[in-house]
Amino acid sequence: MLFIHGSGFTSEIFARQVARFPGALAPNLPGHASAGAGSSVAEFADFIEEYIRAHDLADVVLCGNSLGGAIALEIGVRRNPAVRALALIGSGSRLKVAPVFLEGLRDTFESTAREIAKFLYANPTPERVDDAWGSMQRVGQDQTLRDFLACNAFDLTERLGELTLPVLALAGESDLMTPPKYARALADRIAGAQVQILPQAGHLAMVERPADTNEALIRFVATL
Repeated sequence: MLFIHGSGFTSEIFARQVARFPGALAPNLPGHASAGAGSSVAEFADFIEEYIRAHDLADVVLCGNSLGGAIALEIGVRRNPAVRALALIGSGSRLKVAPVFLEGLRDTFESTAREIAKFLYANPTPERVDDAWGSMQRVGQDQTLRDFLACNAFDLTERLGELTLPVLALAGESDLMTPPKYARALADRIAGAQVQILPQAGHLAMVERPADTNEALIRFVATL
């Protein structure tokens, strides 16, 4: 299992999943508490493919959240022979971002980041909102904005038919950023794709419902 985090986050967002899957890996994307920077899904996909090569990995299940899911899809259509399957959490083949968020991240970063944080959960408790806001603060304005712009520019819809890998699309029932229709749209266009909707979960289902997320991943991996 190789976990890929989303916009404004680091690998820490997958802590409960990495702990559950022996040998799991979760790199930080460039510019996310790490060297470098990234400004497109393709650039991030290049990084992950190089990470796979550098660690001599095989039979990889890529599991990405949001931007991370877009990166997984990009690698999937490239048909990297080391990749065995894709698991997508709160993601889709097209990830348009509300203009008000993009403008806010550029002009009023701190307040906009906090507003976005509230949209990431079915139950946005103050602690959860602070955690998400704090992550975006640590990643920083420039990289967080690049992440959201990369999402906004991403659209792989017309290439989904090229995917030959097993795919699981997980969605939080209350995801406001990428509603469940995004997961269902993936299943409509990818032969054999599985969909699971997690109750009482938002965009960060792996944080709000870690046990349910892990069980869904375990069942998916067992089918490979």
